[in-house]
Amino acid sequence: MGHDIHVTAMVLAGGQGSRLQPLTADRAKPAVPFGGTYRLIDFALSNLVNAGVRKIVVLTQYKSHSLDRHIALMWRLSPMLGDYVATAPAQMRVGPRWFLGSADAIYQNLNLVHDERPDYICVFGADHIYRMDPRQMIQHHVASGAGLTLAGIPIPLEQAPAFGVIEADASGSVRSFREKPSRPAPMPSAADMAYASMGIYVFSAGILVEAVTRDADDPASKHDLGGSIVPMLVERGEATVYDFAANEVPGATERDRAYWRDVGDLDSYYDASMDLIAVNPVFNLYNRDWPVYSWHPPLPPAKFVFDEEGRRGLAVDSLVSAGVIVSGGTVRRSVLSPDVVVREGALVEDCVLMDGVDVGRGAVVRRTIVDKNVIVPPGVHIGEDAGRDGGRFTLSGRGIVAIGKGQAIWPDE
Repeated sequence: MGHDIHVTAMVLAGGQGSRLQPLTADRAKPAVPFGGTYRLIDFALSNLVNAGVRKIVVLTQYKSHSLDRHIALMWRLSPMLGDYVATAPAQMRVGPRWFLGSADAIYQNLNLVHDERPDYICVFGADHIYRMDPRQMIQHHVASGAGLTLAGIPIPLEQAPAFGVIEADASGSVRSFREKPSRPAPMPSAADMAYASMGIYVFSAGILVEAVTRDADDPASKHDLGGSIVPMLVERGEATVYDFAANEVPGATERDRAYWRDVGDLDSYYDASMDLIAVNPVFNLYNRDWPVYSWHPPLPPAKFVFDEEGRRGLAVDSLVSAGVIVSGGTVRRSVLSPDVVVREGALVEDCVLMDGVDVGRGAVVRRTIVDKNVIVPPGVHIGEDAGRDGGRFTLSGRGIVAIGKGQAIWPDE
């Protein structure tokens, strides 16, 4: 990235994640566990740190204890080199209020920018699953001379109304940016595709400071990055698009190239989890050249016990974390987080089980996301009868069952 330019990052981690309930009942969305041993925010932070961007402020707000603890435990960079991942809550520097939106969150923390005096600032979302080398986007930004670069991912035109859509000309200059348009503009190079905004931005520092300061004085503004700041800079002709599909990540496979998922609701969270366990994974956690970092508690290895008719401890097509004990039960196509126990005769299929879940003898759990420390009583059946499950648990749009952290489950009548 060259030592002559100074880059810092702000990671926006305030999201309530209301569409991810009950997983966000007592934690911020970026702290939601994913893939057994990770949290959602680990993906964005790993991308930045791998690229050498190691002065990172995480702007938190909603139910941030779990997130703050994870960052304090896990994301300690070497202060000797001036590197840090620091959490910054709403400091109420400009009055007794929380962040009004993502632009206000940056504005309230401009003292951090003034202290650091960067040339460029990466502003990343904290709840997307992806691998990216931000250096290439930063180089693209510097070369373009623009004030703002938006990362765009090419998506089929018919899916585009669900996203913020970037309309760019052939040179990459952004002509318009519209949130969830009913008639999205196609990409210059492909009439059946549109550029969806990924919520990943690189700003020239002076431009960002000026834009959020001006926005703070506008009482009519929503004070949101995508809703207020980006359109302002697009209108002034200061924005360019970076094509995420062109990003070359060291060690990436052809299969997981340009993979990006916004896990905004239970179904997309579930789908992204299932992407991990495919035989040829759509998102490859095994890329050693561009690791995803996380904190691993000191746990013993996973254990599978019993091998006889009627009780056989086995897991296939699954991710199994440390501390798991599969004791005479069967696990298929599932993600098991640390300390999960699957007891004799139990069946777990197409599930995501978070830390400390205990599946009792003879229980059957299918197509279910189970949050931490839930005890599934012996013989209970979950994920087979939508009518009955809907009365007890949250159901996603596609009928995936979600059970909240520590929720009590009564034995089946």
